[in-house]
Parts: sequence; C-alpha cells; structure tokens
Amino acid sequence: MHAALASFLHSLPTQPRLLGLGEPMHGEEAFPRLRNRVFQYLVQHEGYRSIAIESDCVAGLMVDDYIAGGAGSLDDVMKRGFSHGFGESAANRELVEWMRDYNRGRPAEDRLRFFGFDAPTEITGAPSPRPVLTTLYDYLAPHVDIDRRPCTFDAIDALIGDDERWTNPDAMMDPSQSVGSSSDVAKLRLITDDLLALLTSESPHLVSATSPTDWRLAHFHGRTAAGLLRYHATMADTSPTRWQRLMSLRDAMMSDNLTAIAANQARQGPTLVFAHNLHLQRHRSDCQMGDQTLEWWSAGAIIDPRIGDHYAFIASALGSAQHHGVDTPSEDTLEGILCTLPEGHYVLDSRRLAAALDAMESEPTRRPDQRTGDGYFFALEPDHLVETDGVIFTKNIASSSA
Repeated sequence: MHAALASFLHSLPTQPRLLGLGEPMHGEEAFPRLRNRVFQYLVQHEGYRSIAIESDCVAGLMVDDYIAGGAGSLDDVMKRGFSHGFGESAANRELVEWMRDYNRGRPAEDRLRFFGFDAPTEITGAPSPRPVLTTLYDYLAPHVDIDRRPCTFDAIDALIGDDERWTNPDAMMDPSQSVGSSSDVAKLRLITDDLLALLTSESPHLVSATSPTDWRLAHFHGRTAAGLLRYHATMADTSPTRWQRLMSLRDAMMSDNLTAIAANQARQGPTLVFAHNLHLQRHRSDCQMGDQTLEWWSAGAIIDPRIGDHYAFIASALGSAQHHGVDTPSEDTLEGILCTLPEGHYVLDSRRLAAALDAMESEPTRRPDQRTGDGYFFALEPDHLVETDGVIFTKNIASSSA
C-alpha cells in the first residue's frame, strides 16, 4: 500500500498542507488502524508533522500536551481527550502511544502535533461556554486595562449562570428547553465579539507581551466560544431548518479549525486530517433524519476554495463488513465494480478511476446508505468521484479486525 500511496501523493500538483482521509462509517476499527499506517508512513517519508481528527477541538489540547511529554496517564487522556466515544478506540490509543514515543527526545520544532478539529459538541447537546470564555478573558486581563474591556469577568460569569442549564439534554430535541433564546446568550454573543475584536486590535502588544503561540491559543478559545454561543442560539430555533443549520454550524467550526491548523503548521509540515467522508468531501453533504433530508456544506467543501491545491481528499470506500450488516454490494454499484479487483486493498487515483468508469457501457449506480449497529454506512457517490483526489478501497472487513 505504501508504494501506491507514495505514487498517488507525488502525482498531486503540489504537496497539500491538509490531506483529508475519510472513512465511510464510524465504529469500525479497521479504518482508524488504516489511518495509523498511513500517518506513520507520512511522518517517516513525506514530512508530515501533525494529525487532526474528528474529535472535540478543546479536549484535543490535552492529547497534544500528553504526546509532547506532558504529565498524566494515558487512561485519563483517552477518557477526557476525545469526544464521540473515540477515546474507547484501541486504534486511537495506539496512535497516541506511537506519537508520544516518536516525540520522546526530539526538539520542539520536530515533534508531532495532535489536533481535534471538531466542534466541542455531541449529538446530545453542547457544553457551557464558561471554560473557553474564561481562557480568553484571562489572557486579555493582564495586558488590557479594564476600561478597554467590554465588561468584568464577574458580569460574564453572572450571564453564564449555572452550567447545567447549558447542558440540558432535552434541549437537543426540544428547542423550548434550550438556553439559546435567552437574553443572557444574546449579551454573551456581543461580549464575545467585542473580546475577539480587542484581541485583534491589540495583537501587536499582546503578541509582544506573551508569544505568537499564546495569542493563537487565545484566539482559538475565543473563536470556539463564539461558535458555541451561535450553536446554542440555533438549538433554540423552532423552524424546520433547525437541524440543517446545526449541521452547517458544526462543519463551519470544523473548517475554521482546519484553516488555522493549515496556517500554523505550514512551517513544520503538512497535516493528515481524519474524519467521516461526509465532513471532508468537496460536494454538498446529505443524510436522512427521520422523514427529513438534511443538506449542508462539509468542512472539506468550505476549506477547499480557501487553500486550493493545498487541500487534497482521499475518500475511503468499503465492499462489505458482515458484522456491521454491510453486505456484498450489487455489481452495478461503484463498490461492486471495485470488488471485482483481485486484491483486498487499493489506493486509486480518482481521475483514472473516473475515466475507467466512463469507458464502461453503463454508469454505476449509487449504493444505498444503510443503518448499521454503530450508526450509518454511507456509500461513495459515483457522480462526485471526480471531486475526490483519490480513493482507498477495502474489499472486505472481517469481524476479527473490530
């Protein structure tokens, strides 16, 4: 696989700053294990120095500190440094161990970095903005006089109030239970905007008094606070587009995080980005929720025009995984055609694959998406194959790999 991956990478018009590697479903260990193999090759042979995965961006700071040699236990890092249950993944644990071992004894400029790039939200709701707003305010306070700040932190603390009202699990399904429509949230959004403006207008002084790294970290927390408050406000929305707006906001936060990673890591080396295909693809994403079809622009679609050739996307495609209920695909689908190839794994150039499909007598159909025991399996869309750069195809995953 490494030779095919190297050939693909060297066929790209330029070395990407962000190389997206998608997976067609969550909950299958074969995909993050494949990611680990790809990442280790990229580090050792292509100069990559960081990885970003679909996990809480704030929690990810804990993982990054640990792999840099920070204190704490691996068990605690896996428990608190990941969201969406990804800390329970054996492959993610192996990734963290490998990165910490790789960094041991290396100078700071050559160490690997870990990033979560997802919004700090779960399907059950979103957290209080208190931690991220506190970090932003605490950064500004020693360097900007109180009369330049929009308010005291006591005023912010009073507006936030009880953290439990932010994390009410009933709010995700019932907009009336959300704190997002309150005047407190409206005031906090304005205050956060003012704090971010202050962070920008005072940046020459702040960077000189602290460091570029500290300033970027403060901006990250402020950006995250603004995104969380926007998300809570949308949770209170009673319109039919509520869920679609929430999906859009999540991927918009993802794209902002990836944009910052691409800019900040440019000197150290490229970043491998690992997430579901739906979050990395260039075309409009969609999924079914009940009787409603949700459509939104993914993080990959948003970031692609921002950095152009510096973003590349390899989609993952799967033939079958019987233990997840993903059966052998029909012969007239893209995955069914790929299953006729003799080997079990392939790295394919999308342009060549699309040309081969065009030469066939009949166009492949899209395989139906289907619910699995762990969520959903989403098939590749043949019509959008040209909007990927490459495809990693796995013919079959046996239950022993889970």
